[in-house]
Amino acid sequence: MENLQLKSLVTAEGYLELFLESSSVPACADDEVLIEVHAAPINPSDMGALFASADMSTAELLGSSDKPRIRAMIPESMRKAAAAREGKALACGNEGAGIVVATGNSQEAKALMGKTVAVLGGRMYSKYRINKAKTCLKLLEGTTPKEGASCFVNPLTAIGMVETMRMEGHSSLVHTAAASNLGQMLQKFCINEGVDLVNIVRKQEHVDLLEGIGAKYVCNTSSPDFFAHLTDVLAETKATIAFDALGGGELAGDILTAMEHALSRDAATSGPYGSTTHKQVYIYGGLDRSATTFNRSFGMSWGMGGYLLGPFLQKIGRDAANKLRQKVAAEITSTFASSYTKEVSFQEFLTTDALLVIDKRATGEKYLINPSQG
Repeated sequence: MENLQLKSLVTAEGYLELFLESSSVPACADDEVLIEVHAAPINPSDMGALFASADMSTAELLGSSDKPRIRAMIPESMRKAAAAREGKALACGNEGAGIVVATGNSQEAKALMGKTVAVLGGRMYSKYRINKAKTCLKLLEGTTPKEGASCFVNPLTAIGMVETMRMEGHSSLVHTAAASNLGQMLQKFCINEGVDLVNIVRKQEHVDLLEGIGAKYVCNTSSPDFFAHLTDVLAETKATIAFDALGGGELAGDILTAMEHALSRDAATSGPYGSTTHKQVYIYGGLDRSATTFNRSFGMSWGMGGYLLGPFLQKIGRDAANKLRQKVAAEITSTFASSYTKEVSFQEFLTTDALLVIDKRATGEKYLINPSQG
């Protein structure tokens, strides 16, 4: 059996190259299964490794349509950061789903033969992927690989945000770029959990989308009264923790300032250095690749930091993490359902047009790779 795997390479000349590498498929060890991958999403968290900060507007097609190779220039300012990757072809793709087509000899592995499973294991942009049986999430009967492809990163991040809110003593939360697949999951999950969620978006169509799935609080950064509206909503919900998908720009600081203004309406929570209630913003994405800037106009009780799914899962432990995975599998076509703009084969992905759309990282432009297609 021949495997095809999407690779990302940084060259000594300062280029990114994306190409398909062919290899034979090894036999499974006793505790392993062989998955024919039918669906692997392109998440924002995949793009750093995949694109290596290259300017995709410079992308050009090398080779043939059957054996495509894309080359794009890495800006001079980003080459130092990418230097550690020089000459090393990386296999990308954090998660995906497919059908188990061969197994090792253990009972745990054999029990998965012919089953549809989801995996969070890296290197998922491959036609075939060998994984330990114990790391596979068996999907409910009737769930397709496309439905189960995004079983991990977005759903577990959404759940992790709510659990982090609770663990740190907050009662409601704020989320930016909230019309994304993750944002819609988070909104539905918060409704189920009885948690107030303040959604921040940048277009009226995103407001309409979220209100259509039951969102009560949606603030549009394009509206002239955005800051006043956000402050009123924060005063009503008492949200003091936010998760920011943008990362760059002024929005994270604006959220902290709006929280401070909302809290200052209650004299009991204020002191000589502003509000005594802790306000927290976690940056978990980089949709805005500009510098993060803010004016310190939100008192002294605040924090800004990074948030990743991995450390959260480690903190709660394997048993708790497994319970969350089973919850996601049970609700993958409802609370945690994902939608995609387009499903593409490897050959359709490795085109300049597709890569330009994907690199925009725009809400509603999520692609799904089917390595077994074509």
